[in-house]
Parts: sequence; C-alpha cells; structure tokens
Amino acid sequence: MARDQGIKRIEEKIKQLPPELRKDVEEFVEGLLENPERKARKQLQFKWRGALRDLRDKYTSVDLQHKISEWWGD
Repeated sequence: MARDQGIKRIEEKIKQLPPELRKDVEEFVEGLLENPERKARKQLQFKWRGALRDLRDKYTSVDLQHKISEWWGD
C-alpha cells in the first residue's frame, strides 16, 4: 500500500513538469531499466590494494595531488 502511494506521489510530480522534462524523466527511467549493472550489483572489491606499494617511497601524497590536478586540467 505504501508503495502504491509512493508511485502516485511520483506520478503527481511528473504531471507538474513541462513536456520536455517529462521526456527526460521517461528516458531516465528507460535507462535504469536497460542497465544490466543496476540489476546485478556486486560488492566493491579492492583487489588492487597494495599494487603500488613499491612507489610509496618515490612519491608523496602532495606529489600525487599535484599530478591529479594536472590530469584534471586545473
């Protein structure tokens, strides 16, 4: 019953949107339904943890921050 009320609230909000935004909502929902990753979510794994251990003495955290800034174009 609460689920039906939630759906009705969403429908009412969608009805208040202009047509172009309703289309965006429709496309968003279709994307959610089509995305297979949403259906089969797995727990995040950290297999890479420790992979850069040998670089620990070569770079400081500040060095890495600067490099990341370069990559992002700041």
